[in-house]
Amino acid sequence: MFRIRKSQYRHVFCDNPKPELCHTGIPLSTVTGDQQYIKASAKYYAVSLFGGGGPMHVGRLDRPGRFESGTSPHVEGHTGSVLDFDFNPFDDSMFASASEDTTIKLWSIPDDWEPTDDQGRAKKGENLTESLLDLEGHKKKVTLLRFHPTASNVLASTSADYTVKIWDVEKGEVISNFVDFGDNLINDVVWDARGDVYATSCKDKNIRFVDPRVGHQSSEIVRAHDGLKSVKLAYMGETGKFMSTGTSRSREVKIWDLKNLSQPLVTEAIDTASGALLPLYDDDSNVLYLCGKGDGLIRPYEFENSAPYLHKLNDGFRSNTPAKGLCLVPKRANNIMACETARILKLTNNDGVHPLSWTVPRKSDAFQDDIFPACVSTKPAHSADEWREGSSKLPNRMSLDPALASKTNNGSKKMKLKTVASVSKELKEAQERIKYLEQKLKESGIDY
Repeated sequence: MFRIRKSQYRHVFCDNPKPELCHTGIPLSTVTGDQQYIKASAKYYAVSLFGGGGPMHVGRLDRPGRFESGTSPHVEGHTGSVLDFDFNPFDDSMFASASEDTTIKLWSIPDDWEPTDDQGRAKKGENLTESLLDLEGHKKKVTLLRFHPTASNVLASTSADYTVKIWDVEKGEVISNFVDFGDNLINDVVWDARGDVYATSCKDKNIRFVDPRVGHQSSEIVRAHDGLKSVKLAYMGETGKFMSTGTSRSREVKIWDLKNLSQPLVTEAIDTASGALLPLYDDDSNVLYLCGKGDGLIRPYEFENSAPYLHKLNDGFRSNTPAKGLCLVPKRANNIMACETARILKLTNNDGVHPLSWTVPRKSDAFQDDIFPACVSTKPAHSADEWREGSSKLPNRMSLDPALASKTNNGSKKMKLKTVASVSKELKEAQERIKYLEQKLKESGIDY
C-alpha cells in the first residue's frame, strides 16, 4: 500500500471553487477519444466547441464568467471537429490544434482577446479565423499534440493513420516519422525532460520509446497493462523513472526503471472505476495528481526516487461532478503568495470549467521557498536546428519569488514565428509598397 510520511506537501488541500470563479455556458463538442479535452497556458485555456467547422473556445484564466454562443468570440478554421490542442511552452498566446480534417493549425491569440468582460458577462468580439500556418502530412484524423519541452517550435503529433510525426513548426516540415504501430491506435505520447526521447502507448498494450530525431525505436515494454482501457504515461523528471497507468483487474499505477524495463519496480492497484487514469505530474515539487476521467476524485501523491516510490499525501479532492477532462496550469499562473502550489482545470460535461486550487496552509505571509522550487521558464533551452543536430539540455528555470520577478523570466513574450506564409505575405506587402512609391516618383517626374 501507499505509505504516508513527513512532507511539506502533506497537508495540501483543494476546496470546491466558488461559482463566480468558474467558466460556464460552454457548449462542448461531442467527439470522444484519448485526449484530455482541455489544455492551458499561464494565460488561456482551450476547449473544443459543438458545431460545424471545428470551433474552439479560448478563455482567459483571469476572466471567469459565462460564454455565450453568437456573442463571445471563438476560434475557427478547421473543416472537421477539433480533437486536441497544445499550448507552446514558450509563448502563452500560441497554441496548436489537431482536427478530424487531418490538419494541424497554429494559432496566436491577440492581446485584446476578451470572450468575457471583467464582470463575467459575455463580451462581443470578432472570431479568430486566420491561423499562423497549417501542417499537412497525416492521412487520417490527427488525435494528439505535444510541444517539445526544451526546443522552440518542435511539435509531436499522432494520428489515426498509426504514425507519430515530429514537426519543425517554423519550417513547416517533418523531422521524423515513426510508423511501427501496426494497426493500433495511439493512446498517449509524452516527451522526456530533455526532449531526447518520446514514449507512446497504443491499443496493442505495448509502450514504445522512440528517438525523435530519426524516428527509431530504442526500447519497448511489452504488455505494460493487461486491461483494455487507455494507458497513460508520465516521465518522472530526470530520475530515470517512468510511470504508466492502466487497468488489469482494477485501475493501477506502475513505476518503471528506464534502465531495466523487463518488469515494473512497483505495481499499485487504485480502484475498480471504469474511466482512464490521467497522471498529472508536477516535476518541480515531485507531486503527482492522479485523476480519473468520469469520476470526481483527485488523489495527490509524492514521488520519491527510492522504494516504495509513491507516498499518499492525503485523501485529496472529492466531488459529485464527474470530470470530462483535466489539465495542469503552468505554475507561473499560480497565486504564489497564497501558497497555491498547483492549479488543475477540470472540464465537466454540463457545468463548465472549474479551477481547482491546491494550497499548502502556511501562517507566514513571506515567500515559501521550500514549497516553491524553481519552475520551468518561458525561455527555450535551444532552437529546433540545434536540437536536431544533437543538442541535449534541461529546461531553463526561473524563481517564483515575486521579489525576483523583475530579474527573472517569469513572463511570456510573444514569439515571432517566421513561416513561409508570413514571409510571403510580407513580400507581397513590400512589392505593393514599392509599386506605389514608383508610381509617385513617376507622377513627380523623378527618374529612379
